[in-house]
Amino acid sequence: MALKLRLARHGAKKRPYYRIVAADSRSPRDGRFIEIVGRYNPMLPKDSEDRVQLDVEKCKAWLEKGARPTERVARFLGAAGLWDWKHGNNPQKGKPGQKAVEREEERAEKAEARKAAEAEAKEAAAEAKKAAEEAAKAEAEAPKEEAPAEDAAPAEEAATEEEKKSEE
Repeated sequence: MALKLRLARHGAKKRPYYRIVAADSRSPRDGRFIEIVGRYNPMLPKDSEDRVQLDVEKCKAWLEKGARPTERVARFLGAAGLWDWKHGNNPQKGKPGQKAVEREEERAEKAEARKAAEAEAKEAAAEAKKAAEEAAKAEAEAPKEEAPAEDAAPAEEAATEEEKKSEE
């Protein structure tokens, strides 16, 4: 029989309250236990003395009998000086999974394609602008003799219309 010092959840929905119990590791979390050795109320502030209450004598007795604490209970026991708790080091924990890596690669490819399309659009716009400027320069350099001739034609038409009106 493997003994554990672990948390058993009690309390209402969204109002957790835990008992720290000594139990067989094969029994359910909230099921049968051997003895209550403390209480934990996560709803209280972290600096509150009533947040974690341990019966030190019972904890020592169960540890001597071979009970192993879970990670959370080991923290509580470490704070009480009953257990040498060390922070775990799991370098794989923060790494994204395979699907997340694939999605990130797809996003990067789409971003590169978008940047390339934007660069091509900017180049095309710059070329169109240069072509428009060249066309404007070509129109400005065209002979200016044609422009007065066009202006004279409406003047001649206006004069002929005035003559017709005066004749009537």
